[in-house]
Amino acid sequence: MLNFFRRRPSNPKDDVLSGITVALALVPEAVAFAFVAGVSPIIGLYSAFFIGLFSAIFGGRPGMISGATGAMAVVVVTLVAEYGLEYLFPTVVLCGLIQVLVGLGRLGKLIRMVPHSVMLGFVNGLAIVIMLAQFGSFKTLGPDGLLHFMTGWPLVIMLGLVGLTMGIIWLLPKLTGVVPASLAAIMTVTLVAVGLNTWAPVMATAGPSNVVLTVKDMLVSQSQAAAVRSATKGHTGPITPAAVTAAVATVDVESVGIAADLPRPFFLDYALPPLTWATLMTILPFAIVLAGVGLIESLMTLTLIDEITETRGRGNRECIGQGVANITCGLFGGMGGCAMIGQSLINVNSGGRGRTSGITAAVCLLIFVLFLAPWIEMIPMAALVGVMFMVVIGTFEWSTLKMWGRMPMTDMLVMLLVAGYTVIMHDLATAVLLGVVVSALAFAWQHATHIFSDIKSNEHGSKIYQLHGPLFFASVRSFSDMFDAATDPDDVVIDFYYTRVYDQSGLEAINSVAERYEKAGKRLHLTHLSQECRQLLARAGDLVEVNLSEDPQYHVATDRIA
Repeated sequence: MLNFFRRRPSNPKDDVLSGITVALALVPEAVAFAFVAGVSPIIGLYSAFFIGLFSAIFGGRPGMISGATGAMAVVVVTLVAEYGLEYLFPTVVLCGLIQVLVGLGRLGKLIRMVPHSVMLGFVNGLAIVIMLAQFGSFKTLGPDGLLHFMTGWPLVIMLGLVGLTMGIIWLLPKLTGVVPASLAAIMTVTLVAVGLNTWAPVMATAGPSNVVLTVKDMLVSQSQAAAVRSATKGHTGPITPAAVTAAVATVDVESVGIAADLPRPFFLDYALPPLTWATLMTILPFAIVLAGVGLIESLMTLTLIDEITETRGRGNRECIGQGVANITCGLFGGMGGCAMIGQSLINVNSGGRGRTSGITAAVCLLIFVLFLAPWIEMIPMAALVGVMFMVVIGTFEWSTLKMWGRMPMTDMLVMLLVAGYTVIMHDLATAVLLGVVVSALAFAWQHATHIFSDIKSNEHGSKIYQLHGPLFFASVRSFSDMFDAATDPDDVVIDFYYTRVYDQSGLEAINSVAERYEKAGKRLHLTHLSQECRQLLARAGDLVEVNLSEDPQYHVATDRIA
């Protein structure tokens, strides 16, 4: 990683200011993930508040930010579509209970077993995913009811403001550290955007929309696009402009926003699902998947923040903290969540190191919803995109480009596999599990196929091969290549004392070697084989020396055993 993330001690002022910065970035993320999950944007904002607050208080990684995430939303959307919101909230509560049990079972430490190659692939894939996700902020609603990339002056101005944001974040730390660079950049670019949007009718023919896309504009475009999709669901053939216009007209632009009242327990506003065994069996699979996805992403984020800050979080406590957060989130009508990697990196870069930063971010988010919604909706998306682009630059492990060709081939393939799966499938949890499994299989294969021999001679002039390592289908080639019947002396001993024969392939390899020495007219002794191996060998005959006091006892997997 670049020195974008500077090591610094925890400081109350930095924690508060970085928390405010994170809260501003949380708003569009929470809203976007709510649309993905098929729920109201307010549910996404409430989720971000509860998950962020309780994980900051009870979690095991100070400075890490949690909230509503895309990975959880992808799981939730199927549940909401098939069973409705009344099933969502109990599922989130059950997810939290499972996470608490995982923490109490002290299983969070398993994250330490993730190989470094998997971590590199995860980080690089994540950086690419964050970058690609930002391009959605360059889209506006088109005449066909779909979101299209903006063109003309709005696009030029958007790119210019993104560049201005990135420039401020890069330059300001070199001048002063009084205010977090990301917060200063957002405030500065917001002022510029307000001015441009005020003078837009004079400066450019942008129509009724703002020339600089704001959070409000993003909410309106997302709501209108969702209305079009809902109105045309199941429709075949091209969508007529009249249908698009009618669907868009159903959205009350003035009412679209992040303003809302205090959250209430979900059972006051939604009907409870039947408290039956069938209901439990319905929500349990979703709860298990949610719990697993949430914990993997949270623990991977914890490991990443540990590496950046050169400190160590507590994985088991983080599991419990995430569980408590999801239980509370579900009770108050939230969609669940976990650690947010992008926002955590923003927090760390802005100086947030303590729990105060996460608590501040959550509280500020609720204040935005309750009191400051009109002001927050004026923030340009360009500022938030610029902040995330700088996070991408700082997150990507550029050193992997220099290590290319110097790393072991297995590590490179695992890194590419994890990064590629993350980018293509947008499933961080599965990518990590896949990388761990492949790394474990590669290690097991390399270790298992490692068979070698110590060669020595005895007082009778016999050549002794003392084998080390398992003999099975993967190591038979190496085993066979050890012996040269043509050049070996007339009397050869193969000692299996430190070797175990595992399968039929190993037996056939021993037979093959015995045949080679028989054809060469030389005597081969096979010592310290198990009784079972001696019975199964067709060509050993009287070549096998029996030493009952030292012969090992084990079974061989073979189709020749009745």
